[in-house]
Amino acid sequence: MIHYNAIIITGPTASGKTALAVRLAAALNGAIISADSRQVYKNLNIGTGKDLFEYEVNGTKIPYYLIDVAEVDTHFHLYNYITHFFDAFKTIESQQKLPIICGGTGLYLDAVLKKLELAAVPNNLALRSKIENLDKEELIEKLNSYVTKPEKADLSSHKRLVRAIEIAEYLNNTNIPKVPFIDLNPIIFALDLQTELRRNKITARLKYRLENGMIEEVQQLLQTGISHERLQFLGLEYQYISKYLLNEISFDELFLKLETAIHQYAKRQMTWFRKMEREQKKIHWLDATKDVEENLQEMLKNINL
Repeated sequence: MIHYNAIIITGPTASGKTALAVRLAAALNGAIISADSRQVYKNLNIGTGKDLFEYEVNGTKIPYYLIDVAEVDTHFHLYNYITHFFDAFKTIESQQKLPIICGGTGLYLDAVLKKLELAAVPNNLALRSKIENLDKEELIEKLNSYVTKPEKADLSSHKRLVRAIEIAEYLNNTNIPKVPFIDLNPIIFALDLQTELRRNKITARLKYRLENGMIEEVQQLLQTGISHERLQFLGLEYQYISKYLLNEISFDELFLKLETAIHQYAKRQMTWFRKMEREQKKIHWLDATKDVEENLQEMLKNINL
């Protein structure tokens, strides 16, 4: 019998991960650790799809972690996520509950599954501001100037080159901070939808959110002093609604551009999950068109505890 010390429920945006994870947690005395890069921030509710009302089953509240742990005007880096994750993991185990990891941020899942030590290198915003306007050739030249640099650095994009330089700068000046990694042996489930169904669901959800407070949520963030620059850095919903409120785009453009961006994001998520499979991570795929109870029973059949 295989012993799993965690369960992962992932899948593209709008596939129904939260509802399924909550039901599974209720069935197995579990607690949920979010793997969503924006749900860590307070007051990003509608745009990130927190749906906190779902974290209750038959009157029992399901505990959750890594949601609402940072202020919007702070930068919650990957290192922060990793350290918070393993703190939460140990807390859940100490309560004799089962950790259920739910979310679609592939980088977060990779970091905890692969024990990515270099992910512990914090962001260096001062350095970034100095090099972000350099072109690709200049960035490569700067990276090569370091005595110590990350092995197999990804040179494929400007963003990744900046990160590689950031890591090289850190490696040449200090030791990598220790991360309290724990050996994870999870069973991984992923919800899947045919492309056209996924697109329809994303479009319907976007329409609903725009009609039910998402623009007002962004307006409230601005009223509390959050800048348009910060909102646009957060991406997707917050980026495009910010542009709409600045009168840079019309409402119709907001809808069409944001809809396209979310479709592209979902496609990138699916690419990441396929990459996990190529790296020998076994994923049990679930049909997201089935109701929650059907998929819950399917999961329980595959789990040996």
